[in-house]
Amino acid sequence: MKLSVLIPTHNPDPERLARTLAALRRQSLPASEWETVLVDNASAAPLEAAALAAGAPANLRVVREGRLGLTAARLRGFAEASAGLLVLVDDDNVLAPDYLATAAARFAADPLLGAAGGPSRPGFAAPPEAWTREFDDLLAVRDLGAEPQWASWQDPGPRAYPRCAPIGAGMVLRRGGAEAYARAVARDPRRGAFDRTGPLLRSGGDNDLVLTVLEAGLAVAYFPELELTHLIPRVRSGRAYLGALNRAIARSWIGVLALHGIRPWTAIGRRSVALRQARAWLRSGAWRSPAAWVRWQGLCGNFEGRADLAALARAAEPA
Repeated sequence: MKLSVLIPTHNPDPERLARTLAALRRQSLPASEWETVLVDNASAAPLEAAALAAGAPANLRVVREGRLGLTAARLRGFAEASAGLLVLVDDDNVLAPDYLATAAARFAADPLLGAAGGPSRPGFAAPPEAWTREFDDLLAVRDLGAEPQWASWQDPGPRAYPRCAPIGAGMVLRRGGAEAYARAVARDPRRGAFDRTGPLLRSGGDNDLVLTVLEAGLAVAYFPELELTHLIPRVRSGRAYLGALNRAIARSWIGVLALHGIRPWTAIGRRSVALRQARAWLRSGAWRSPAAWVRWQGLCGNFEGRADLAALARAAEPA
């Protein structure tokens, strides 16, 4: 078996999940060479493989993870996977028909490749307002062009997060990188708090995973042929959602980087946060437009993340 496709899901939208599974059913790689593991992450109505079978790939199986949170669901998927390559697919990702075949070929050709992804194109349920497209990155929508890109931490010099690093949607991951991440989470429970948990929009788990792969001496890459469509409901194009998402991502981003020794920001006192946020409201003109308000929410998250730095450092100290 070449690949294990892992789909963590919590109370999924039936239509979007059906489209995700249908795209897997259309994969050009023979179903005997890969598997689909759907991790039901504490959904209110437990998911059953039999109920999904009509439109799903024949190799689908469903496992349940009772601990709520994307990190817990992914770790369960890693433990259940049979293959040496893992493909992380969200329950709203529609993969191109040759996605799995391309992933298998790319990783077979490069034994030092640890994680990879490609373009993620938006599938909006309704046309969004023009101002929202500034925030495509927040919605895991990106296109880095038609040329492959690689990065590693083998070269001397200061370490930084590579622009070509894969996003969580569609990330292809070598098992060694997944196992290194699982061990790291077991050693340091702080890492489990970086990612989505129920309605919380923290989104640092993907970055933590990529940084763990780089620290293991493996490379990350972007391949333009690894295409997927991200299905985006109307609510996620609204001011309130984008603002909350920007704030949560900005906060978790600082914590994840600091955990890996990258600290471009100084720590600040918790008591100063509210005043800094008020000043940022005035300086950014947050009231002038929805986009300005969303940007201000990112600044608020930045201040909160910088205030977290001291607590993160204390948690790392031996008892």
